[in-house]
Amino acid sequence: MRGKSTYSRLSVASAKAFAAFASVVALSLVGSATVVHADTPVAAADSEPSSRRHRECATPSIDRLQQWLASGEGATAPPTGSLLVRKGRGYAAEVDFLGTDWHVVVVWLGNQFEAQADLSRSAGFWLTYGATDDLYVQLRPASHWSGGDKWLVRVPSTGGRLVRKFFSFSPDKWTWLPELGKPSYPFASALAEARGLVFVGKTPNEIEFRGLRVHGYRPPCR
Repeated sequence: MRGKSTYSRLSVASAKAFAAFASVVALSLVGSATVVHADTPVAAADSEPSSRRHRECATPSIDRLQQWLASGEGATAPPTGSLLVRKGRGYAAEVDFLGTDWHVVVVWLGNQFEAQADLSRSAGFWLTYGATDDLYVQLRPASHWSGGDKWLVRVPSTGGRLVRKFFSFSPDKWTWLPELGKPSYPFASALAEARGLVFVGKTPNEIEFRGLRVHGYRPPCR
């Protein structure tokens, strides 16, 4: 009787293990369109989980960021104004860089120009995007907003595929370009009074943004 009981318990355990394995396989097959990982392709899903939609603002936004703007610097399509377009139940920010001038796209972290955020304790940000060429993202502080002499990091080309990539706020990851000038302030100042993330590039590029989540920071809806 003892041996039979042990065999029964093993059979039940094996069945549970097989069921768990089957459920994992099923999730990996049916959930691949919405689950994304760093530096891996993202399927262009037409719908977002309801939990994310509830976190968005009442007006068009991506991860509660409402201001995705073509600044008018460099030839872009659209040339100025909001880049937000409807995609399924959410929004994307789409822009084409045209020509070989410096092009500028601005994202206000506080959803208005006068606002700023203290990101001193933030580890970095997740960016979901697609780009046909390399570009850069600058972290611009309120006290040194204008000009190109900013701390920046390269945003690599994805070959046009959507990927999700993490960008660390560790100071050794950020640099500057001689062509744009060396910042006159430390990187810590940019973190402490961050007004916006500014995407720049000087090569033709087709860019789409689907997500931008800053660790430890929740943008206020306006």
